[in-house]
Amino acid sequence: MSGRPYFWCTLVLAVLPVSSLSAQRPRPAPAAPKNQPIAIDTASKPKAGTLYRVRIGDTRCTTISSASVAGEPVHLHTVGDSTFALAGIPIDSINGVSLVVRCANGEAATTRIATQRSTYPLERLTVAPKFGAAPDSALSTRMRKEAEQAAVVSQNAHTTPRLWTEAFAVPRATRITSGFGGGRTFNGSVTSRHMGTDFAGAVGEPVRAANRGIVRLISAFYLGGNVIYLDHGEGIVTAYLHLSQQQVAVGDTVQKGDIIGKVGATGRVTGPHLHFIARYGAITVDPASLFALSNQ
Repeated sequence: MSGRPYFWCTLVLAVLPVSSLSAQRPRPAPAAPKNQPIAIDTASKPKAGTLYRVRIGDTRCTTISSASVAGEPVHLHTVGDSTFALAGIPIDSINGVSLVVRCANGEAATTRIATQRSTYPLERLTVAPKFGAAPDSALSTRMRKEAEQAAVVSQNAHTTPRLWTEAFAVPRATRITSGFGGGRTFNGSVTSRHMGTDFAGAVGEPVRAANRGIVRLISAFYLGGNVIYLDHGEGIVTAYLHLSQQQVAVGDTVQKGDIIGKVGATGRVTGPHLHFIARYGAITVDPASLFALSNQ
């Protein structure tokens, strides 16, 4: 070995189960063997495009100053001898993602987290020619600026303390008309992935906040139509698209279940519905993995 100090830790990775992080009381885990190199529970390696829970067991760090997964900071919580956090894995991860743990003394250790590749269906849509055509320069500029606005919300959510103490809830108790992650073809050409979940609804029906959060963005986007972005803290953001009405203002703090808007058909859509997005920082994840969070 080199002259650098040794660093050991045990990691337990799992797709989030019902009952997890909200109350910061994780299920007890087996004690980590002492003086073992980094080990990963491959039986529960996370799927691409999901939120998951990372727990750092035995470590030679006297104090862990920070950690990151897939380039996104994670927010550490300690209960007893366990340090844990939520993390997100990008949908296009094939060869795993990097976990970096930094000690207060400046030392750091990096390991590769193996991931499961998810298979998503292909959805074929026929849309008006104006939606199938490549955007002109003005439209491209508009779409880029709108994406940047949303990205700022996600980045800044890492500086907001955790605001929720309950499980996340679906924004509409209706059937899902299109799930997360599927490829989309517009008029025969594959152009995008469906990076959210669509809930059925008629124009004017209520849309509810998935959990306590602060309204960070209200706008009218070309693709998303009338949108609302909520910052729930510690990197978690939810977004509500294609609304007919937005019934909150930027800066409002909303509670879980509050009506924040109404279903619509604004933006690039073929009919009324709610398109719901969940993000951990810059990583868009399957909302189902967010809904799996609950008290314990």
